Amino acid sequence: MHLPDSFTATIRSVFKKDGEKFLAVLPSLMDEVSQRWGLSDIQPVPNLSFHFVAFARQNSGEVILKMGIPSHELTSEILALKLFNGDGACQLLESDEERGFLLLERLKPGRMLSELEDDDERTRIAADVMSRLWREVPQENNFIKLSDWFDGLKRIRPHFNGGTGPFPKELLERVESFLPDLFTDKNIKLIHGDFHHFNILSSERGWLIIDPKGVVGPVGYEVGPLMINPWNRISDGNSFKVRAERRVSILSERLGWEREKIIKWATAHAILSAWWSIEDDMDGEYSLQCAQLFSGLK
Repeated sequence: MHLPDSFTATIRSVFKKDGEKFLAVLPSLMDEVSQRWGLSDIQPVPNLSFHFVAFARQNSGEVILKMGIPSHELTSEILALKLFNGDGACQLLESDEERGFLLLERLKPGRMLSELEDDDERTRIAADVMSRLWREVPQENNFIKLSDWFDGLKRIRPHFNGGTGPFPKELLERVESFLPDLFTDKNIKLIHGDFHHFNILSSERGWLIIDPKGVVGPVGYEVGPLMINPWNRISDGNSFKVRAERRVSILSERLGWEREKIIKWATAHAILSAWWSIEDDMDGEYSLQCAQLFSGLK
């Protein structure tokens, strides 16, 4: 089976030696899971990124196979899908936390929210989907903690020998100053954690999410990934700004939140996204541009 060079490069860059090992044993893993769950006609999806995801058949039905390097992140995804139980999300059919295997409902028609042309409509749909998805946090849980993600920003200055590298010093300090206040929000829920237009698909049951991170934290964070997607570049700053302001207005109206809260979470996530890219030896420029633009919104 031919795997895209971009996929293998990402796996090697992000997961290092574990990624090399995963790619080497992937064919045998596919044989193992095929026999275990009775799968046939396994065909990789065209947009592979951080996990191996494929269309497959099980008996007479169509399913989605997802395999990755076993990690806390994959475990948290499995636990979140179990808790969502198909309500607002794709259904988890089978899973193996230790092996990093997931068998999922295939959503049809499966159109991504990013394919809609009207950005206002996309934003309204996204706001409604996210607010339906959030769940109370079980007392005993092994979900990802949002605070752990943002603790990662403490590694920026050591990484750049005491400086801030490509991060504008004033912008980074501003985010660091308002983050503690954002985390005083008492509305703590299990949220998706990577909620954006490519993870919201159409189905016979309405718009549903896929690929939840399963994160526990203030619900305000959920708007962050949405705000920086699905743009891949900022070619026209004014047009981008106008669209971003429209999104803030719609989210504020739909969710009943103050604009400032949405803008701060969007800026904070953009900084975090840039740092993740840099840690993974990738280019964080786009996320930094978003952070600068968001920080200037009113």
